Amino acid sequence: MNLEFLNPEYFIFLVIIPIIILWNYFNRNKLTNSIKFSNSEAFGESSNFYSKLKSILKYLRLISIILIVTALARPQVIDTSTRVKTNSGIDIIMAIDVSASMLAKDLKPNRLDALKNVAEEFIKNRISDRIGLVEYAGESYTKTPLTTDKNVTLRSLKDIKYNNIIEGGTAIGMGLATSVNRIKDSKAKSKVIILLTDGVNNAGFIDPMTAAELATEFQIKIYSIGLGTNGLALSPVGIDSRGKFNYANVQVEIDEKLLTQISEMTGGKYFRATDNDRLKEIYSDIDELEKTEIEEFKYYSVDEKYRYFLLPAIILIAFEMIMKLTILRSFV
Repeated sequence: MNLEFLNPEYFIFLVIIPIIILWNYFNRNKLTNSIKFSNSEAFGESSNFYSKLKSILKYLRLISIILIVTALARPQVIDTSTRVKTNSGIDIIMAIDVSASMLAKDLKPNRLDALKNVAEEFIKNRISDRIGLVEYAGESYTKTPLTTDKNVTLRSLKDIKYNNIIEGGTAIGMGLATSVNRIKDSKAKSKVIILLTDGVNNAGFIDPMTAAELATEFQIKIYSIGLGTNGLALSPVGIDSRGKFNYANVQVEIDEKLLTQISEMTGGKYFRATDNDRLKEIYSDIDELEKTEIEEFKYYSVDEKYRYFLLPAIILIAFEMIMKLTILRSFV
């Protein structure tokens, strides 16, 4: 229960309580009238009852003062509800390279799995945006269309893996063209493609610059990420008789000039991820660059609780007055 006090300054009046207690203590003899009798046995039980009743009334008076002061402080239970309105949503297509080279182990456990781990957190943070997935190697296809259902997108992301069904190679132009086609008709204020690759364009029949020009025409920004360390990386170079990849150190080749041109001509930016930490930083940077405008409305429901303190105080005061006017009339 979220109990708050609208006028907590009234609690200063509680200093009256210790003052009353001290005043009663130092004046206890003056407040008690006494009559001397040669034998008080006949009054023993009666006087003891009235004395206890008078003491109880003093305590009830203190309790009533505490209750009145608490009521003056205006106790309230405030219930807050929030409604979020998205003013400017962002549509994002993530174009993911699934060629065999994405199994290189310069990122841990490999480039593709490292990418999926970081992309998962990115997707979870984009609460109000629509996100879709495109896979490409030597050809490309839509894994998930634009959707606000994060569970669908995350399941699809988890299912992304290298397979030899897709034609080999790295068709950056094809991956971009498919991504543009999936997002070009979007009515969102901002349209973004995050292009992820670890190589050079060596397959497909669409030139990457042509796809980038198409993205510019539809006002789509491209953020491209080159995956791979500088120098050599332990990469798959063949498949043995058991169907397992053979690995060897291979020179990392990323067409950074092409990726930079693609990004800059669309108003985006190129990033290079040489390790897992840098990849996380890049996604954080993109997350900051592409912010969704969200308006938050808060509604407050106030339930006044002073009655629960004031009514018992009135009852206690009335009880004290009745006692003084009846049972204790001759003694108080």
